[in-house]
Amino acid sequence: MTKLSVNVDHVATLRQARGTDYPDPLEAALAAEEAGANGITVHLRSDRRHIQEQDVLAIRRSIQGKLNLEMAATDEMTEIALEICPDQITLVPERPEEITTEGGLDLLKVGDRTVQVAERLVESSIDVSVFIDPEEAQVGWLTAAGIAAIRGFEINTDRYARAPSEAETESELAAIRHAAERGAASGLHVYAGHALTTHNVGNIAVIQQIEELNIGHFLISRAVLVGTATAVREMLEAMAPPTDLHI
Repeated sequence: MTKLSVNVDHVATLRQARGTDYPDPLEAALAAEEAGANGITVHLRSDRRHIQEQDVLAIRRSIQGKLNLEMAATDEMTEIALEICPDQITLVPERPEEITTEGGLDLLKVGDRTVQVAERLVESSIDVSVFIDPEEAQVGWLTAAGIAAIRGFEINTDRYARAPSEAETESELAAIRHAAERGAASGLHVYAGHALTTHNVGNIAVIQQIEELNIGHFLISRAVLVGTATAVREMLEAMAPPTDLHI
């Protein structure tokens, strides 16, 4: 079964909105693990709009599963990552004015810089992944380059999740499947995430090459209403492969 990594950024968003010390992202992370999540994801942004360094440190010290730290490929973030040493780093694009990550890295433009940062991180035994759109050019660059420092990639599922028609949904799914198959065939770990909900996650979770899904906004929004544990269990149920009935 595909693993679930819960992004707890927006627990911190709620906290930062009032400048209080609650709700605590660590508490959410522990509750998510208790409910069956295999890992926790956080995005430490340059503007510190939600997750803070102390959150990352507390989560790193306390959870049992994998900590995936999303970050931009900047010198500042690289130094912080080397101090914290999460299990995995996912390098993502970042713009101060964006509400959330708007697309994948354009490796044709920033590939050299991405590799430089990845090579520094791997020296500290940190696995490195990159967040990319399921486009032939991006996956092709990554697989053709054969870069030892980049061991995996996360497929941006935003276009699939927001497709306005069934035909476009199928087209985006086909692109995701192709990216996953090509990446796995090249020996890369394949992950996916962005804008996934219990209503649309099933089509992604059944793609065999995808090892793990990173899901945050929907889960935290749902947790406000039903609690973190219930929200995580609902997502895991939605991710579960269909059961074949034999009569």
